Amino acid sequence: MKEDKDYTYRSMRREREYGLYWYSGLWQVLRPVLIALTVAVIVGGLCLTGWNKLYQAFIAPVDPQDTETVTFEITSGQSLSRVAANLEKEDLIRNKTVFKYYCDFAGMGQKIQVGVYDLNRGMSIMDIADQLTMGDGNPLVRNITLIPGDTVEDFADRLVKAGAIQDRQAFLDKCRTGEAFRDYYYISDVLSGGTAAQRKYVLEGYLSPNTYEVYTSATDEDIIRKLLSQTEAAFPAEYQERAAEMGFTMDQILTLASLVEKEAKESDFARVSAVFHNRLKAKMKLQSDVTIHYITGVRKMALAESDLQVKSPYNTYVVDGLPVGPVCNPSPKAIQAALYPDEMLTAENYLFFCAKEPESGELYFSKTLAEHERAVAVYAPLWQKYDETRGIQ
Repeated sequence: MKEDKDYTYRSMRREREYGLYWYSGLWQVLRPVLIALTVAVIVGGLCLTGWNKLYQAFIAPVDPQDTETVTFEITSGQSLSRVAANLEKEDLIRNKTVFKYYCDFAGMGQKIQVGVYDLNRGMSIMDIADQLTMGDGNPLVRNITLIPGDTVEDFADRLVKAGAIQDRQAFLDKCRTGEAFRDYYYISDVLSGGTAAQRKYVLEGYLSPNTYEVYTSATDEDIIRKLLSQTEAAFPAEYQERAAEMGFTMDQILTLASLVEKEAKESDFARVSAVFHNRLKAKMKLQSDVTIHYITGVRKMALAESDLQVKSPYNTYVVDGLPVGPVCNPSPKAIQAALYPDEMLTAENYLFFCAKEPESGELYFSKTLAEHERAVAVYAPLWQKYDETRGIQ
């Protein structure tokens, strides 16, 4: 009986010791975790408290309840530091230095735009920075794209549509006389060359097609000057030298380039140029349909006899050599082609070309009149049908 009691006592003791050992082991594992969590809670609380104090002191809206509009202006040339100082002066931000550092860190420093903004003291520095980088809705500049092959009148229409000019006729009058632009040597040459009075527009051919960024406040004269200045880039000194070597002036090359631009796709520019150069050398009339289109304002594939006989210094079916001036504003590629015609067609003396199927834009080149007439017989019905589908007689 006594042995049973001893056994029971020893068993209970072992169980108690095992239980204490298990609890002690678990505590050894949990203790550092609980300490870490406690420290994290304390540190997090301190950080949150610190952040709240920093936010309220430097970042938060000056007055979250104040939504009254404050007009704030950024003028051209102002630095980010000046903008930040002015915001603080207007009591729109709490601290100019924090605002500047925030904009620099967020990559907004170079994106703040000139303008007049409606802000309020209920906005945070993030809200204000976002507003200043988006602009005030009244841009200072606009982009305008002028297409190669467009005429001065086409340009005027595009500029009116883009809102860049208001008075189309005033723009055209300046382009017609060119008098306000004598300070450009190439315009001065045209005005003193004896042909200005015969031209539809003195500036035709000299308004370089491109995409431009212009101030919204720019006048029509400002815009014209920007286009004329680009012409110098499109006709560098080496082109001047090349033209002189060929016996041409800049004006003559631009005139030839305008015909090339209107007659062909870019892939055929140099070949069309070769045909025109060959005809000029042979003292043949250029007989370019696009000069008739320029006179009449109608693009017909099948010209009538009355079209060919129209009296105009632009009509290359009547006048010898080049027309009196450009018939459009050519691209740099067309200018290059006028200066560097296709060598093979030049050497083999190709003298003719005509359109194939109108929609394709492809051309058929011929050496002889007989070959050209056979091509015309094949393709002329297609030209007539094309004109009919467009309602052109």
